[in-house]
Amino acid sequence: LEDFQDAFDFCFKVHYRPGEEKNQDPTYLQELQSLQAKLQNLDRQRREVLAQMQHLLGRSETLQELLQQELGGWRVRQQRLCLGASADTNLRPLETWFTELGQGLFQLRQLLRALGDLRQKVTYARDPLVAEMPLLEQRLQEQLTHLLKSAFVVEQQPSTPNAGKRPLVLRTAGKFSTRARLLVRLHDRNHRMEARIHIDRFRRFNILTSSSKTLLAGDSPQEGLICDFQYLTLKEQKDSRAGKGKGASGEVGTGWGWGGPGGARPGGDSGVTSQQGPLVVTEELHLITFTLAYAYCGLELELEATTLPFVIISNNNQFSSAWASILWFNMLSSDPKASGTPWPAQQFFSSPPPAPWPRLAEVLSWQFQSVAERGLSRDNLLMLAKKLLGKA
Repeated sequence: LEDFQDAFDFCFKVHYRPGEEKNQDPTYLQELQSLQAKLQNLDRQRREVLAQMQHLLGRSETLQELLQQELGGWRVRQQRLCLGASADTNLRPLETWFTELGQGLFQLRQLLRALGDLRQKVTYARDPLVAEMPLLEQRLQEQLTHLLKSAFVVEQQPSTPNAGKRPLVLRTAGKFSTRARLLVRLHDRNHRMEARIHIDRFRRFNILTSSSKTLLAGDSPQEGLICDFQYLTLKEQKDSRAGKGKGASGEVGTGWGWGGPGGARPGGDSGVTSQQGPLVVTEELHLITFTLAYAYCGLELELEATTLPFVIISNNNQFSSAWASILWFNMLSSDPKASGTPWPAQQFFSSPPPAPWPRLAEVLSWQFQSVAERGLSRDNLLMLAKKLLGKA
């Protein structure tokens, strides 16, 4: 297209001489007809290029929808893994697919810039580049933005170094780590991309170690772009109005209870509910948010990724209650920012939903499998159902 346009531009500058009395010159009229044919051909080629780009953007939208489904499946598997289930959470295939799509979209972005340069050199009435390029650029920008924002994920949920401890239960003054990854492995080595973390303000905590890191490639080219926060420590800010370990109501709480027989529902829809009452510290769900200032090929975005909810305890006797809260939330909710309420104003356990027994039974079986290398049998689960619900 560029070569054809240069040839047309040359012929136009050589042969087209408006204002001269050559309207009756057969040679000049023939040159004008030839120029008109070249212009029509140029217009047709421009429209063909734009149509091809529209087609490619349509295909990339379809591919991106498939990738979002795959990413959603990975998030579910990661959540299940945190609860003790066995699941494959390898990000390598997703990273490859996201990167390939990102490369294709950035190449289209470069082609659009090249088309813009051609338009600056030669344009005419009803030029399709003038009419269609702004919409193409907007569509491409939206696809790149959506792809990059969804590609920033929390690869490792907050967890303590002790492998025997469950993830998502942290202790004040104890060390923990978490890691985010950018699945689109495209970055400008001359531009320093910094990732920051911050914790919600449900209760005030300070992160004692550095809250920012530079996004780096791993030790090998296959490791991708990661921001790894290790050996973080949380310290609670003292509040003169409430003592240590007090919940939202100011009451000390270390327990979390099952509903017992009263939680059963007729018609086979048996459920167990958390104990109603004031919100206690083991029911406070916190989030850590990663923010990344991303820049590549002139595109600058702020990306954000949020951990699964976790509980912060101050002593070990709160651990089992905190883990019960983690189980209850994650088996009943897939999105910590759902329910239409801005986080952290949402207080999940101020009105906890009931859990259907089949779902709870599955999660309990995962717990046994994670420590005993086998799940619960049908007889085991029937016994537990009778104890918890008052019937088999």
